[in-house]
Formats: sequence, C-alpha cells, structure tokens
Amino acid sequence: MAKDEAKASDFSKGLLQSEELYKYILETSVYPREPEALKELRSVTHNYPMANMATAPDAGQLMEMLLNLVNARKTIEVGVFTGYSLLLTALTLPEDGKVIAIDVNRSTYEIGLPVIKKAGVEHKIDFRESEALPVLDELLNHEENEGGFDFAFVDADKVSYWNYHERLMRLIKVGGIIVYDNTLWGGSVAEPDSSTPEGKREGKKAILELNKKLSADKRVQISQVALGDGITICRRLY
Repeated sequence: MAKDEAKASDFSKGLLQSEELYKYILETSVYPREPEALKELRSVTHNYPMANMATAPDAGQLMEMLLNLVNARKTIEVGVFTGYSLLLTALTLPEDGKVIAIDVNRSTYEIGLPVIKKAGVEHKIDFRESEALPVLDELLNHEENEGGFDFAFVDADKVSYWNYHERLMRLIKVGGIIVYDNTLWGGSVAEPDSSTPEGKREGKKAILELNKKLSADKRVQISQVALGDGITICRRLY
C-alpha cells in the first residue's frame, strides 16, 4: 500500500459495526506503529486472491504486546499463510529467539519469504511443511520440550483446534500464552445456522465447540477479543 490508509478489504477483518470507526483505529493506533517490513508484507498479501486469510494488523499489534509481556524466546505458530503474524513474531523475538512455523502449504509462505529475508529475521524461523499434529506430537516425544515454549499462535483448520490445544497445553510453559484466531467466525457464532453459508457451517460448529471447551478449561485464564475475526487469548495457569 502506498499510504497507510485503510482499504475496503481491511474491513473484512473487523467485527465493528462502523467501517469508519475501524478505519480510525487502524490509521490512528495501528498503522503508525507498524514496522515497515510488516507494511510491505501486508501490501504483498493484499494482491493475493485469499488476502482475507491474513492476520488482521490490529490483532497483530496485540500479539506483539503479548509476546513482549511473556518475554517470549521460543514460540510455535500453527498456520502461516503469507507470514504476517510469523514476521511479526520473528521481529519481536530476541536475536536468539526461535519460532517453529507449521503449514501444509509452503507456496503461500514463499510469497512473504522475500520480505522476511529482507527484514533479516529468517534465521529465527524453523518452517515445517506438514500437518500440525505430527509436528506437535514429535515435539512432545522430547521431554525437554514440555513447558519449553513461551507462546503459540493458532490460525489453521478449525476442526483440529481442540486437538492442538491439548498438545500446546503441554508444550507451553505455565504462565505462557496461546492465541486462537477466528473464534467469532465472522460474527456467525451468535447467528442461526440458516444465516451461515453452507461452506462455513463445519468451521462454525468447530469454533462453537472450541469456545465452549475453552470457557470450561480451568487450566487456562481466557479473554475473547473482538479483533480481526475474533481471537481468544489463553494463559496457562497450571
């Protein structure tokens, strides 16, 4: 994007009723603090057919704060797409930090890879082209990984979210944070199924089940936030 102005496509990632209010938030508090590398990657992704799959920049800003609050050094990302949240994480981690990034599709990651390389943070990224569960299970095969990670971000197949959660609860340290994306499913979680397109109903069902289970999970402190498509922040208590 030539200017830090909210485009019409940005509003697909916001749940606020007023596009003008969302534009105000982006242009006042988000874009002025967004690193140049993230602006560039957002611009590159903007031209991609499925650009709305990218992490919303206002949600990314909150993620950066959370990473700093837990002094994150080792993190996990499930679902990468073009790498906006991954680049944000790599920029935030210290020089010796590491993020294990898992995605079934390397080709979308490679869309953003030139920007990641240009930003000088590729060495912090351990990209695994794979389904997530085998990678998480492999990590758990090594005892030193239990409680060895500070932060995780999940934005992948919604049906598997709870399976990811059970594994991440063993990998993330007590006091660490797991963030789940898309937990309001475009606002459809509060609407009847008849209002939800057929192709989105399976994901909606999975998200509704996840939200119920997370609410009942006493192992975590939670906060569900109406940023982007809805994110749920989980802090491991024990």
